[in-house]
Order: sequence, then structure tokens, then C-alpha cells
Amino acid sequence: MIKKIERLIVAFYSTHDAMAFEDYCKKNDISGRLIPLPGEISAGCGLSWSASPDDSGAVKDALDASGVKPQEMRVLFV
Repeated sequence: MIKKIERLIVAFYSTHDAMAFEDYCKKNDISGRLIPLPGEISAGCGLSWSASPDDSGAVKDALDASGVKPQEMRVLFV
């Protein structure tokens, strides 16, 4: 059985938003990666950003700076 770990999950309104955020994070060395949207979140485009909960401040700052509006943001075990 795969051990689930606590992750900060950011859901997006569109695939375009998810990919734009990924591009912004790669260019600015923000840790995390795109993953399929976990089943616990039923909204969104099907993609989400996964990062350590410890990086929540950096992720929030990156969202503000990139202009991407998240649909939902929460900590889950995935």
C-alpha cells in the first residue's frame, strides 16, 4: 500500500490556468508539480498543483504574482 502524505493542493478553473501556473513556478523556482485533481475535490479542470504545506506562503505569493486565480486551495493526504 502506498503511504499517503500531506500535500497542499491548488485546484484551477481551467487547464490554461494550471499550465500557466506551472510555467510561472518553473521559471521562478517554486517547488511543486502538476498532478491529477484528487477525488476529494470535485471542482476544477482535472489538474492541480501539489506542493509541501510548508511552502504555502510561497505558493500563495506565486499565485498573486502570476495572476492565476485558484478555484480551491487545501491541504489533503494524497
